[in-house]
Amino acid sequence: MPLPYVLLSAAVSLDGYLDDTGPERLLLSGPADFDRVDEVRASADAILIGAGTIRADNPRLLVNSPERRAARVADGRPEYPLKVTVSGSGDLDPDAKFWHTGGDKVVYTTDKGAQRARALGLAADVVPLGPDLEWPALLEHLHDERGVRRLMVEGGGTVHTQLLQQGLADELQLVLAPLFVGDPEAPRLFGPGDYQRGRLRLVESRRIEDVVLMRYEPTAPGTGPSVTAADRRWMGIACELAALCPPSRTAFSVGAVVVAADGTELARGYSREGDDSVAHAEEAALAKIDPADPRLPAATVYSSLEPCARRASRPLPCARLILRAGVRRVVTAWREPDTFVAGADGSGLLAAEGADVVVLPEYEARAKEPNRHLLG
Repeated sequence: MPLPYVLLSAAVSLDGYLDDTGPERLLLSGPADFDRVDEVRASADAILIGAGTIRADNPRLLVNSPERRAARVADGRPEYPLKVTVSGSGDLDPDAKFWHTGGDKVVYTTDKGAQRARALGLAADVVPLGPDLEWPALLEHLHDERGVRRLMVEGGGTVHTQLLQQGLADELQLVLAPLFVGDPEAPRLFGPGDYQRGRLRLVESRRIEDVVLMRYEPTAPGTGPSVTAADRRWMGIACELAALCPPSRTAFSVGAVVVAADGTELARGYSREGDDSVAHAEEAALAKIDPADPRLPAATVYSSLEPCARRASRPLPCARLILRAGVRRVVTAWREPDTFVAGADGSGLLAAEGADVVVLPEYEARAKEPNRHLLG
């Protein structure tokens, strides 16, 4: 299901701590970085923190700049982003600043926690998610029911850890402060556990006074039918490639990317690439990879259109080429219509041979865009 773009934001000491154990919050960055955070907040539809962060820091969680608030209103958005917190128990302090500043608030909790939270009389919408808190359900509700497309997450460490471990974070904005905490009792940014494989991609690094901002994106595909934020990023690239195709009246414009399990891009291609007027996207990408590459069996093929099951221009359709390469996971945005081949079912062919086929329908419109002239 479509989910918001999830941006994790945090500042840490050189030894990875979010704070010390003193009575006052440890300020890890300075005025220039606080202003940058304010700008990021202003760009978000909602800002989320865990209930532990409310108890520990008592934040107001506001957009402080009047100019940025005015720009939000001029764009037809609320003056302040929606404020969101998560509490399985519903144990919340009704006197915290979180509830008494800014605009709308929402609490996500369990069925049992909702009873406790509602009894507090909080000025917030209390949403129970069932017997347990499930992040995919929470994000889906924010997207579908609250219209949140961009979610900024400001902590704490448990929340950041869970979102990264479940492959739900689209971006990590990490500020590194030039100091050490050294107290084993102090809160750390990331806890132990099973994180996604592979290296994150460094998007930006920037000095801000005496701290360094680093922006990262996850790259490792999901496994089986599970969908990660990296899957959505790679599908976006496949859709961008589709827009590069030379136009045709007799074939679709499709983009494809082949990605190893650790997030390494193996190859990319698009329909009618180069001098081959009948090349399909998956075919063009796979042709650039050594068939003996040991990474292929665990790789994922991203294709903006379902791989073809039948074709007249070549002996093997793309679904067969994918299977022959050993790939057993395919992510696509759009099932092939009957425009050229009646009853096309590349996904069925792949699934029958044991491949996992994942469809991301939220990318269908982008995948169709370079093919509008064929769809009527």
